[in-house]
Amino acid sequence: MNKKRIFFTGGSGKAGKHVIPYLLDQGHRVLNIDLTPLDHPGVDNLTADITDAGQMFDAMTSYAGLDELEPGNGVPKFDAVVHFAAIPRILLKPDNETFRTNTIGTYNVIEAAVKLSIKKIIIASSETTYGICFSDGKTDPHHLPLEEDYDVDPMDSYGISKVVNEKTARGFQRRSGFDIYALRIGNVIEPHEYDTLFPHILNHPEQRRRNTFCYIDARDLGQIVNLCLQKDDLGYQVFNAGNDTNGALLPTKELVERYFPNVPLTREMGEHEALYSNRKIREVLGFKENHNWRKHINLEKDL
Repeated sequence: MNKKRIFFTGGSGKAGKHVIPYLLDQGHRVLNIDLTPLDHPGVDNLTADITDAGQMFDAMTSYAGLDELEPGNGVPKFDAVVHFAAIPRILLKPDNETFRTNTIGTYNVIEAAVKLSIKKIIIASSETTYGICFSDGKTDPHHLPLEEDYDVDPMDSYGISKVVNEKTARGFQRRSGFDIYALRIGNVIEPHEYDTLFPHILNHPEQRRRNTFCYIDARDLGQIVNLCLQKDDLGYQVFNAGNDTNGALLPTKELVERYFPNVPLTREMGEHEALYSNRKIREVLGFKENHNWRKHINLEKDL
């Protein structure tokens, strides 16, 4: 495997703090750019603000650690940028600040990477681009399953910011010819949440309708990022980042009949196949999930 020197923004967040250890285990070197350092063995940290373009250019031409001074060859170049930093949802900051931070921050990170000729860039987009999660009222998708060619149409500041970021990424890819991949990350589940959260999810499936019953194990997300790092020459791509099956006990057919009765299906689906489809990452990247929720939940004991 090709081991890389990675500039990773937002590595101290819910997803990043699991993705970075996965990348370290694969032998990569990671510099975490965040307002809060990540306390994990082997992680290099640099405090910087993604909304400051100058800081992004400077950080992206920085040593990752003091050991890199030793060879005397100057600052090594980053092989890849992984951009996860963002205000992670609505109702944490005013809407205009969420939009500003997420869009300007993403522009700054991608612009610096492209102008510094870093030819692999991966950005975090979101399930919210599909316009269901943070909609005002109960919203039906246009069709199911949700796949990457869907006409995304969110109404909230966070989802709109992610659509803008995808357009920004596409524009910079046209300009540069580099590989820029956008991951529409599903609802991130940390390992401990199979005990603290998942029993409630399974007992109250109606509460997961806004997520279209999707989830992505944070460690499987690490695998997806690593697969993107290894897969070259795809240009601009959007990938749903989700696990193989729904985060629900009911089979897919029954979920649709109960919660999306007026929504057409565009194809036949497997018994528990995820309505938030990960078919593209399986077929294009070779993703094979390691953390289906059924491995972590004892249905007789936990429910």
